[in-house]
Amino acid sequence: MTQTKGNCYFPPTAAAEALMTGSVGKLTPVLIEDSDAEPFTALDCFDQSLRRSGRLLLATSTTLSLSTADGGTLFQPSNRKGRFVATFREGPVKDALSDLSLLRCLLPIGSGNLRQVVIGFEDTAHQIHCRAHLHVLTGTGGQSAVLVTLQGLHGYGKSFANLHHRVEACGGGALDFDRLYTEIFPGMIGYKSKPKVVIKPKDTAFKAANDIIDAYIPVARANELGITADYDTEFLHDYRVALRKIRSVLSLFKGVYTKDQTADLKLRFSEMMAPTGRLRDLDVHLLERQQYFDFLPTALHDGLDRMFAMFAVERKAEKAKLARHMRSRGYKDTITDLANLFAKRKKLRLGPNADLAAHDFARALIWKRYRRICKIAAGIGPDTDESEVHDLRIHCKKLRYLMEFFAHLFPKPAFNFLIKPLKHLQDNLGRINDCAVQQISLQDFLRRVRGTPDDESQNVGQSVGALILVLQQRQLEERAKVVESFARFNSPKTQATFRALFHDRDAKKC
Repeated sequence: MTQTKGNCYFPPTAAAEALMTGSVGKLTPVLIEDSDAEPFTALDCFDQSLRRSGRLLLATSTTLSLSTADGGTLFQPSNRKGRFVATFREGPVKDALSDLSLLRCLLPIGSGNLRQVVIGFEDTAHQIHCRAHLHVLTGTGGQSAVLVTLQGLHGYGKSFANLHHRVEACGGGALDFDRLYTEIFPGMIGYKSKPKVVIKPKDTAFKAANDIIDAYIPVARANELGITADYDTEFLHDYRVALRKIRSVLSLFKGVYTKDQTADLKLRFSEMMAPTGRLRDLDVHLLERQQYFDFLPTALHDGLDRMFAMFAVERKAEKAKLARHMRSRGYKDTITDLANLFAKRKKLRLGPNADLAAHDFARALIWKRYRRICKIAAGIGPDTDESEVHDLRIHCKKLRYLMEFFAHLFPKPAFNFLIKPLKHLQDNLGRINDCAVQQISLQDFLRRVRGTPDDESQNVGQSVGALILVLQQRQLEERAKVVESFARFNSPKTQATFRALFHDRDAKKC
């Protein structure tokens, strides 16, 4: 919950009239401005990053306004060319939104009417001592909220303090953005890509697995509309990550379900993931567009232009195909059946490890995965086969998932100490994998282009061939950092912390 005790207040709606008509000490209220109600649309990213950071972005026909946690409000003209902050014209609101993800678009989260009122408080000589700026927001459902920002004028500090007391006496409390959003848009549902799953130490492994999967299926489903509407690429990314975490539970929690049911569930979730692969590959290429151009000399840019034009055409077709799939009766039946299976749980069959205590089960899983990483990393060198580096990345990802699933079962400081260097190692391995995946995709693209011999395809072939060489070099550079990254991750203190949290003290070192 974001609150601030500055010059901005969030009083009850009924207090607005009292502020407009009541005196402040010996000062009399005078109406300076009272605008007609103007339609507004509230904007936020799908992950509600503005709400979570204590900000409210409103768009009217003429103005963008951003209310911030410190009680200030920024304004700029509302003309913009698209949904992304990058498409806004230059101005203070765009500057203040620079921390938002470049990959996330802004979407309407609610609408209503905005009335702006400015009240001055004057003495008998008609001198204004201070002002109250009221933003009266009324949602389409009739729900209202009032934001009051106070402005003091030089030399009238006592009057300004009295105005603060007056607002507080009317019930004005500190600005609370969670409450503000809830009051104006009561039906809005929060989205979290990482839902909080509370697992208790004495819960069974079976319950823990069910709870995690049951929490991530809605995360995947929440992204379906954004994928089919193609709002931004992060919808598909979050959808795939949610499915990947579900599949990791089925893979890592061995013996929690019967072998037959585990195999069936793995297959069903894999089949859900499969249709998304090519579209995600194309998204990655298109997101790397500027970097690809930076890699190559200007003479090879014409070939890249042609390549990206071809990618855009293919992406349009892949997006349409995936949208049809997600709207199909078969897909809807499958995801609904899986959601019901883990919500009701009557048809889930217990395996031999189902009744193990979640805490002990987690310790064993994490320790086993950590030991496996140690073993693989110890053999990594300049001549190590790429498949082993890939295996190391997969095991690190699985360890990260396990640690995130069970984080609250273990001391937070020690857990955070382990996560930070693990993330660094994962970043290093992830860059290696990205280079490898992009090379494979580009090589496949190159084979298709070479099947149509003409001057244009030759230009594309030269550019793509050069790009593959650059990616190979970058992969080698990242590969050289693996040993250093692992050494940073697996310091003596890290080893001791892993052993203390997840294994007996007299266990052998890695």
